[in-house]
Amino acid sequence: MSMTFREVWTSAHGMIFGALFLLSFAGGLAGLYSMRPELLTAEGLQERARRVKWGTGLMAVIAWITVFTGTYIVYPWYRAKPPEGLTDLTAYPRSFLKANEAIAGWHSFGMEWKEHVAWLAPILATAAFYIVYKYGTQLAEDKNLRHMTMVIYVLAFLAAGIAGLLGALITKAAPVA
Repeated sequence: MSMTFREVWTSAHGMIFGALFLLSFAGGLAGLYSMRPELLTAEGLQERARRVKWGTGLMAVIAWITVFTGTYIVYPWYRAKPPEGLTDLTAYPRSFLKANEAIAGWHSFGMEWKEHVAWLAPILATAAFYIVYKYGTQLAEDKNLRHMTMVIYVLAFLAAGIAGLLGALITKAAPVA
């Protein structure tokens, strides 16, 4: 099996960075959820807060890497304009989608929506990390703060999940080869 340079970057963007982000979510959410005073000793709370800080920080960094590789490496290949008069548009995904009425919606809705909603994931993941970093063990005592942080964290996951799903479906219809 061989992959082109573009396929390597597209795979790294979605299947490595994107998957790491989505997988790290479960651990972070479990860590946030378990930061309850009735479940932890004072020593356990310190250890849990440290682990949740590292986990949410790593998730935020991975989210930024995923969005930057998608926006600045893969996306320009998607939007590349074909030479004038070219009829085989398979090497130009955006033009290929727009030229075929049956699948044009993948660009007009899917890609346009994906390129904007994807940016919410790292922004929200960074906000959740900031709250965890700033308040640490206070998250155990302040139920509302912990729940608000979990909501922000879940919204980051949903934004990434929607962007990832749309990206996978668009790549299926018109791959960046």
